[in-house]
Amino acid sequence: MGDTVVITGANGSLALGFVDSFLARYPQHTLIATVRNPSPETDPNTAKLMQLISDHSSSKVLIETLDLGSLASVRLFAEKLNARISSRELPRISAIVCNAATLSLEAGQKFTSDGYEATFQVCHLSHYLLVLKLLESMNFASGRIVMLGSITHYPEKPNPFSSLRAGIPENIEDLVKPSPDPLSLVHDGGFQRYGTAKLANVIFAEDLNKRLQKDPKLSNMTTLAMDPGGLPASRAQAEQKSSTRLIFATVNFLMPVLKHLTSAVRTTEDAGRDLLAVSIDPAFQGKSGYYVGQKGEVAAAASKDEKLQKRLWEACCRWAALRPDETVLQNATL
Repeated sequence: MGDTVVITGANGSLALGFVDSFLARYPQHTLIATVRNPSPETDPNTAKLMQLISDHSSSKVLIETLDLGSLASVRLFAEKLNARISSRELPRISAIVCNAATLSLEAGQKFTSDGYEATFQVCHLSHYLLVLKLLESMNFASGRIVMLGSITHYPEKPNPFSSLRAGIPENIEDLVKPSPDPLSLVHDGGFQRYGTAKLANVIFAEDLNKRLQKDPKLSNMTTLAMDPGGLPASRAQAEQKSSTRLIFATVNFLMPVLKHLTSAVRTTEDAGRDLLAVSIDPAFQGKSGYYVGQKGEVAAAASKDEKLQKRLWEACCRWAALRPDETVLQNATL
């Protein structure tokens, strides 16, 4: 009997590559594929997901609704899944793949129903809450949590798409309640928020991994962060400036050749296979750290800053209103 694997944003471009490989290679596992809109009639991306699943008639896939723009939705989903695993309706979780993301560039700042900046909540804060609530249902001997990083997460490196770099602000409340962007920086501010949310994911992966190692019950579980590489075919590119979209369209056209020359840009199929490997492949059992595809790399220096880790954890705990009874992780709450 296999385990359960949970992936968020299961109808996204990268996730579809992951799901396709998962269904072909791990038919013994049960996949919980979460999406914000489960209707194939109103969401063409969910329709693509369902088509993939239908091509594997023996697969064990459950499409579940999860709106990461709502902390109440995260709580409800996690509590229902915990109950199904506790009752042995479903096997324990071997991997949580925190894939879902959003960004807003030309459209400016967006906020969730919780009143928080949407990029940070969807990319990071809701995943923080989801992971901590689902720890009780994981395979304690070998569970993995996979956070998604990005080349844009480095404060020490220039962002090729923005004049502003990622970074955790001195006033940490700016992560969820940012000041309005100047008109000249609406696009760049949006990209900075995306990179910062990815930085938060990498910081969380480092911090959570240490906390798991200190917890006798959870010490065999690990957390890592993975950058899938640039994905010119991703539907997220629709948020880019028209000139950037044209560049990515050209790169995507040339991908049959470029994929053999560079790892800086990837097809969603190849990146999906990499994400599957770091999430489930036995070769990555017990691994932690930061990866670009399946290759270990050095993450942003900020991810190792213990004071910063503590500041971010405590702020997320407060924003998510995490209660001690909502997680089995020792000393997780304020």
